[in-house]
Amino acid sequence: MLSAVVAHVPAAATAARLSAWRDANWPALVSRVPLVRSLTIEYRAHDGAARTAVVVLPRWYGPENNPPIPLVISPHGSGVEPAANARRWGNLPALGRFAVVNPEGQGAHLELYSWGSPGEIADLARMPRIVHEALPWLRIDRRRIYAIGASMGGQETLLLAAQHPHLLAGAVSFDAPTNMAARYAAFPTLKDGHALQELARLEFGGIPRLDHEAWADRSPLFYTRELAFSHLPLEIWWSTHDQIVVDQRDESGLLYRAIKRLNPHAPVTQYVGTWRHTAEMHPLRRLPAALVRIGLLRLTPR
Repeated sequence: MLSAVVAHVPAAATAARLSAWRDANWPALVSRVPLVRSLTIEYRAHDGAARTAVVVLPRWYGPENNPPIPLVISPHGSGVEPAANARRWGNLPALGRFAVVNPEGQGAHLELYSWGSPGEIADLARMPRIVHEALPWLRIDRRRIYAIGASMGGQETLLLAAQHPHLLAGAVSFDAPTNMAARYAAFPTLKDGHALQELARLEFGGIPRLDHEAWADRSPLFYTRELAFSHLPLEIWWSTHDQIVVDQRDESGLLYRAIKRLNPHAPVTQYVGTWRHTAEMHPLRRLPAALVRIGLLRLTPR
């Protein structure tokens, strides 16, 4: 549930409309009716490696019926395949009439553990062009490109928003780490945490104490000023009961506070609750609410 102390809980009227919309679309939300289709495309990562991306579209959309639609860039969590990230979206792309691209990604050294490498963020910024070149009949509304991700995908969403704000119309991060040096220190508290530390040393090229700049470059917290003055609508979702990013008050929570301290008028909203790590990025949880607030989902009939 969302914390009652957060001032951004939706008004009763909006909550009622969202509940009615959910009831009306329940068969689609539980995927009883297949309303989307997935296409796998190929691209070259920043280092020349061949990578794939899964593009999710409304089932009706194709070369003969292709109005301009929004595009969501959705980076995956650490160790998550792009097809698995694509399944997080369920039928929402059909209900909202938008496309989602789920890139495989490539870090400096690792594939599924890119952890916000500069090359990976540059690749994410190229996704609209990559999708257009692979699927030229898919007409992207260039004014409505968004980034939405959870965990490492949330971290990379925040970095993309900070470094390429003019590309995006909005961004949503769920349960994102924002200080990668702190994450490295906390990894041993997790199952297989020492293995994660080993992967991180390989990907980052060393430990935080010896290469602070490399770790700061991948930490959204160190882009607070860019986010504070980007004028980009941003939602930051985090949980006080997160068992993966266990110190979220000093990760996503700290980022939100730092942004507001620099610019109280920044269009950034936080949503705080008690959910499991990344649980809310799901059609049956609060992903629809996040899409409504960012303008990707309408609660009224089309």
